[in-house]
Amino acid sequence: MERTVRVAVVQSAPVLFDKASAMQKIAEWTKEAAKQQAQLVVFPETFVSGYPRGFTFGTRVGSRTDSGRKDWARYWESAVEIPGEDMDFLGQIAYDAGVYLIVGVVEREAESGSSTLYNSMVYIGPDGRLLGKHRKLMPTGAERLLWGSGDGSTLTVIQTPFGRIGGLICWENYMPLARTAMYAKGIDLFITPTADARDTWQATIQHIALEGRCFVLSSNQYATKNTYPDDLACLDELSGQPDVLSRGGSAIVGPLGEYVIKPLWDEEGLLVADLPLDQIVQSRYDFDVMGHYNRPDIFQLMVNEKKRSIVEFQR
Repeated sequence: MERTVRVAVVQSAPVLFDKASAMQKIAEWTKEAAKQQAQLVVFPETFVSGYPRGFTFGTRVGSRTDSGRKDWARYWESAVEIPGEDMDFLGQIAYDAGVYLIVGVVEREAESGSSTLYNSMVYIGPDGRLLGKHRKLMPTGAERLLWGSGDGSTLTVIQTPFGRIGGLICWENYMPLARTAMYAKGIDLFITPTADARDTWQATIQHIALEGRCFVLSSNQYATKNTYPDDLACLDELSGQPDVLSRGGSAIVGPLGEYVIKPLWDEEGLLVADLPLDQIVQSRYDFDVMGHYNRPDIFQLMVNEKKRSIVEFQR
């Protein structure tokens, strides 16, 4: 395993529901990260094609509005299929830059007639190949109106020359058993794309780093009202909202819970750091969550990694 890895965490936002804007920003930021010799580049939750903060999509208990349905359909149109042409495009970006690329996306189901969307992140190798994806297990609160729930088949961890990379999206990191499942896969670099710009999120990523004795790379959007198109059917829902909709807070944390790079607030930016991987083993000297601090005689976890399906065709 390589002894150090240079990583880059992107804090930015595309134009909401505009896939072309998101892809352009991914290309630009990845190119900049490659200029700084990054080997791994991480983008925020639902970067393609945006996190619709502040919208209700016209939903009340017992009813939905026509304008809300129109905006949701626009969100669906801007989603990606995995695999598909959009993944090929991201693969070319990763290949040209020679980096591992991790991007939060809104995923449109490609395998059936379902129109359900998922909050996912994709892992792409420096050779341009799609290495895997993860679907958010449980969308939070009103997010459940937009996205379906993932299953255990995408608890993905990728082996790289600089260790195992994987992660969970935003508040599913508050699910202790989900974290345990990831730790059990020997994760070294824990990716936590998020939409949470509160100070309390910082305590979360520091805890994960300490608990898993791993590096944590947390990427959030810096989003303002001018990243929202002015022709949305429910645009009036933003009235009264502040101009800055997400102030960021992207950060990198080391395996003893200390900041490698402190949170970036109130601006776009690129966090670049060299991570000394020897610190992972050193940190586990006194706490190894899946080793000497594990008590399988008392606690056990069963993880169902089968793909969920409600219909099975037999021939």
